[in-house]
Amino acid sequence: MTKTSTTQAVLPVDEVVAAARELARAGRWQRASALLDAAATAEPHGRAALAVAGAEIALEHDWFGGTDTVDKRIAAAYKALAETTAPVGLWDLDFVRLRHTYFRLLLGDGTFRFGPAGKDPGELAELRRCAQELCERADDDVRRGWARLYLGLIVDNLFAEREAAPAHYELALSAGESGDDLLAREALRHLGDHDHDDLDHARARERWTRATALGARAGNVPGTLSQQLLLAVLARDRGDEAGAAALATEVARWAGAIGAVRIEAQATGFLAGVDPTAGPEDES
Repeated sequence: MTKTSTTQAVLPVDEVVAAARELARAGRWQRASALLDAAATAEPHGRAALAVAGAEIALEHDWFGGTDTVDKRIAAAYKALAETTAPVGLWDLDFVRLRHTYFRLLLGDGTFRFGPAGKDPGELAELRRCAQELCERADDDVRRGWARLYLGLIVDNLFAEREAAPAHYELALSAGESGDDLLAREALRHLGDHDHDDLDHARARERWTRATALGARAGNVPGTLSQQLLLAVLARDRGDEAGAAALATEVARWAGAIGAVRIEAQATGFLAGVDPTAGPEDES
């Protein structure tokens, strides 16, 4: 159980964490973090659960909002877990750290840097090993599916082993379809990217439209906007420039309104002629 510092309302920790995650999915990252920070509990496991959720939300805020907040949250969460007798949230926090490292290596100086060029080979190898270990350590199919998804992203976007990635995404999709719309959405997003690269635009559309619906059903506002931008890409591919521009303009407007600056930048770049699906070969 937890209490808020001002009203002393008694709430289960799990409910506070679930509400914060829902807020974060809607792009209300600061409100979500404030909710977690306002909660107080004397139970070590409850404090650890709040801290791990805080790290997860900070990571999402950094990714979409261009902030730099997650390092302190990760350190605080590991400290909180160390004070428990059975750190049941350790896998989840290790997964946050893996994602943070992946994002840092992918973004680099703030722009997307695909492939291994300019990156420390040892750090890349360690990240891949950690993803494989998380697959093995996962205690349920959904967590295993998330680890498998990021293993696919690592080999796809950091190692540029494009042929190896879809098998990981397919396993992630299977896990997501058994109980996690957001996982299924992510897997479909990246499988559709491979379809698009293979010029199978019909298959890409099928996967990307389904991913858009799944993200919306899960309340994932920034993720749904990023999916809409991919649908704008398909509109441009089929020669509907007016439709593509109209959709991208709204994506940029909505993303800017919620502070999702990376999506806003991608949408404005798309309007200027930049392909947000460009891979390593396109950028070399």
